[in-house]
Amino acid sequence: MSRTPPRRYWLTGASSGIGAALAEEILKSGAHLAVSSRQVAPLKVLSQRYPGQVLVVAGDLTNSQTVREIGQQIEQAWGSLDSVILNAGTCEYVDARQFDASIIEHVVRTNLLASSYCIEAALPLLRKGTAPHLIGMASSVTYLPLPRAEAYGASKAGLRYLFESLRIDLAVEGIDVTIISPGFVETPLTAKNDFPMPLSWPVDKAARHIFAKLKDRPLEIAFPALFMAALWPLSKLPARLQLAIGKRMVRSNPPLRDPI
Repeated sequence: MSRTPPRRYWLTGASSGIGAALAEEILKSGAHLAVSSRQVAPLKVLSQRYPGQVLVVAGDLTNSQTVREIGQQIEQAWGSLDSVILNAGTCEYVDARQFDASIIEHVVRTNLLASSYCIEAALPLLRKGTAPHLIGMASSVTYLPLPRAEAYGASKAGLRYLFESLRIDLAVEGIDVTIISPGFVETPLTAKNDFPMPLSWPVDKAARHIFAKLKDRPLEIAFPALFMAALWPLSKLPARLQLAIGKRMVRSNPPLRDPI
């Protein structure tokens, strides 16, 4: 009797936060996992804890040549991919009083352009995989404009549109596309926020929720439910009411800059 081969995943941003917790969930399922991040050490630790399951393909995903080489490494090792989860990203806040376009450039490059490089490398491998599935990490911030979120929100809104459009074009090839839209999750990145994070989830809970939902291949995984229930109606308000809400949230504190 033939044995079903383990599913093969590629996960970016796997060294910390949601990515690190999600890597654990994937590996506990018995799947094989290619992991990418700039930090190599956490990936090697993961490889040692799950021998024979982890393929370490570290590198700077904002470098298109590096991403092409990562794709080649995966192809040489496995020949194909079944699921790709593009989770890597960053967040920096903008101070409109001292508007710095380099912040926009950096965040868009990290969150949007790097994802497009990964998609370019991943699609040929997904086309050779079993029940291929492409997953992108967007954000609930795309539902409502928020103060100081010009860079992060623009990058995630772009990512959302990219994946929603790809979903249409890839449907004929049988490649499913899912967008993940988290609310506040307790990670090293969000720990630097200087504002309340209502209904935030521990990172392990978020990872378990995401992995469980991915099995059904939904168009979108948005959570927490109570947070989304409050946010969704706000996203449908007239623009002037959204502006009034946003103005009440403005703070005078200096912006935060969160390096990758």
